[in-house]
Amino acid sequence: MTAYYKTAVDRNSLRRYRLERVRRELRQRDYGGALLFDPPNVRHACDVANMQVWALHNKCRFVYVPTEGPMILFDYGCAKHLSRGYDLIAETRTATSHTYFTNGGRQGEQITRWAREIADLVASHGGGNKRLAVDKLDPLATHALEREGIVVTDGEELMEFARAIKNADEIVAMKEAIAACEAGIEKMWRELKPGMTENEVWAHLHATNIALGGEWIECRLLTSGERTNPWFQECSDRVIQPGDIVAFDTDLIGPNGYCADISRTWVAGDARPTNEQHRLYQTALDNLHHNLDLVKAGLSFREFTEKSYRLAPEFVDRRYSCIMHGVGLCDEYPFATYREDFDRWGFDGQFEAGMTVCVEALIGVVGGKECVKLEQQVLVTETGYELLSKSPLGLRPNY
Repeated sequence: MTAYYKTAVDRNSLRRYRLERVRRELRQRDYGGALLFDPPNVRHACDVANMQVWALHNKCRFVYVPTEGPMILFDYGCAKHLSRGYDLIAETRTATSHTYFTNGGRQGEQITRWAREIADLVASHGGGNKRLAVDKLDPLATHALEREGIVVTDGEELMEFARAIKNADEIVAMKEAIAACEAGIEKMWRELKPGMTENEVWAHLHATNIALGGEWIECRLLTSGERTNPWFQECSDRVIQPGDIVAFDTDLIGPNGYCADISRTWVAGDARPTNEQHRLYQTALDNLHHNLDLVKAGLSFREFTEKSYRLAPEFVDRRYSCIMHGVGLCDEYPFATYREDFDRWGFDGQFEAGMTVCVEALIGVVGGKECVKLEQQVLVTETGYELLSKSPLGLRPNY
């Protein structure tokens, strides 16, 4: 494992492309600008990271992106130095926090002050257009902007579309994140032994990611034995037994801030996998490969669902929440459901070249002992896909 991380990404090119994607969406919707709080959206627009997990639940930093004009970053406290050298950021100001956590009984006063500052920016740089796209905002702050004459519009859809199509620089950045993740996956496999806890195995993934320049984690989805069924239990102090299934979903944010979302399932120790483990694994593998082979630019999400792998009745109740989802700085648009769910909450659209997506498979039986979870991360191309996740498959992967 390399101890020091060096990137091959052209960061200036990446930043220009991502900012222009935001402004393209603003122009298409006739918005005067965007005010972004969600850390992946702030990262996409200006590429400056600061306490990203903390900022998910504390509105302490945000960025103003006018459709035409200077991008202004509002950062936490004394962190203005973090944006030095970022040529696309015209100015960095100390953010006015408007949360109850930081203001207590003076929250209303600070929200009014904050809203007036934003309204002044819109007046100066919005070109007379007071339609402002905002991605995450609490009701008090929204009402304060409206009192200042700002027309608050939805910034979430705008940013999902802005992030959806990656250029070559983003793909290089994502490949570097995946490389760090897969170094961690290999480390987990080599260290995995019966008698370890789930937490001890999972720790190898994150230690490796951090050592290689990775950033943070979105979940702790690693389980073993009967804790794999049903899925969506986070790792614990359960001691892994010989012959147990060990299944995981990485969901980590690696170098460059990009997500590596890969799932694998193994058998612990030297015990021969059971016939049932082989059956579940082969079904998951067939599911995965069938759906991967459908992926290509121009295919609609509805058609993808209609042509997707048809689960046997015994596996339907344990199906995953989706068969495909987008991935970039986090899990993102698009999202494709199983046919059983399409009428209730599926939606249409189409694959486009430059999208990066994850194709999912989860196979288990209600009342069964274990589940198998597999997932591959790919780049959509005009003729199909490029496989980005390269960790070997198999109950006993060949490293």
